[in-house]
Amino acid sequence: MERKYYSYTKERLCEGRIPTRVMDDSQAVFRAMAQEMADTIEENGRKGDRSVLIVPVGPVGQYPHFVQLVKERRISLKDCWIINMDEYLGDDGKWIDPSSPLSFRGFMEHSLYSQLPEELNVPASQRIFPDPADPGKVTRLIEELGKVDLCLGGIGINGHLAFNEAEEVDADTFATRVTRVIDISRETRCANAIGDLGGAIDAMPRKAVTIGMREILSARKVRLGVFRTWHRAVVRQAIFDEPSGHFPVTLLQKHPDAQIYINDVASEVAF
Repeated sequence: MERKYYSYTKERLCEGRIPTRVMDDSQAVFRAMAQEMADTIEENGRKGDRSVLIVPVGPVGQYPHFVQLVKERRISLKDCWIINMDEYLGDDGKWIDPSSPLSFRGFMEHSLYSQLPEELNVPASQRIFPDPADPGKVTRLIEELGKVDLCLGGIGINGHLAFNEAEEVDADTFATRVTRVIDISRETRCANAIGDLGGAIDAMPRKAVTIGMREILSARKVRLGVFRTWHRAVVRQAIFDEPSGHFPVTLLQKHPDAQIYINDVASEVAF
């Protein structure tokens, strides 16, 4: 299939079906994502309401900026639930050890929670990861809390959000996918091995537990950050292709408040 949009200039990105903001550089993208987190929590705090956020480990550049905002503005996270998108699993089907350099639980602890003042920090019971032993836990929690205020994320090489790998199904069917254990595709393992393990694809986990598209699409706001060279094609397919499970991020074209933040590198033409 010919996809002419791969050659669309950055000036045409504003014409796509998901609102897209071209920013000066990666740090501008990360600051915008951190600002969304801080503003959402502060707004809810003023209303005496809790905050429920879905967050990724990838991208991660927003977390230092968020820590700084929390400290500077003395933002209390005591009534905040942080739901992580996913975690790798070992061959035994359980979470990989948090001491692993690949562990998302380990990353969140040393890069976010341990960096925050304890008097402002998210209570440990409100730091949530999808559980392979109880995949329905996240869905039930969201239903109990009554909302997701904000979902942050990135876009994978095959258009996946969280680890919702591409499927050859229609958009409506893919939108029903809930939290579950999945097999990670070879293209995702390859891309992540390049970024995280110096190309050691055989050392990458083959399974993960991930929240579903249903949970992501339930968020009032969705904000994605893209910044890599290969995102040039990915972001164009995301906003110009027809919605389908073949490229999962295209489902956000139907979301009422989704935006993509894109840096100077990813905004250039793919080829």
